[in-house]
Amino acid sequence: MTIEEAQQTVDTWINTTGVRYFNELTNMAILTEEVGEVARLISRQYGEQSFKESDKGRELGDELADVLFVVICLANQTGVDLTEALGRNLAKKTQRDSQRHQDNEKLKPQDKNRPSA
Repeated sequence: MTIEEAQQTVDTWINTTGVRYFNELTNMAILTEEVGEVARLISRQYGEQSFKESDKGRELGDELADVLFVVICLANQTGVDLTEALGRNLAKKTQRDSQRHQDNEKLKPQDKNRPSA
């Protein structure tokens, strides 16, 4: 599915199953909540926190899809073409960061014989 197709699919779903879009402020609050759920799962899966009973059965892919769904909702209701916006954003990052990451000592491979800082 392309980004354009995803935007159209979400729009169709909202206007049939979902009845209508929540307003932008409500969707921003929902987005914050969904990002929090991703953070919670990552902190348990990859971090040091242990799982609670209520965390069981949650999947990272599903939680990320929830975030993407709300981002698409916000884009649709504010007239943002995400394909175009992402293209512009990647071009901006490429120009701005063309050497930044290559020059970052923290990202260079560590010599296994040398202790890390």
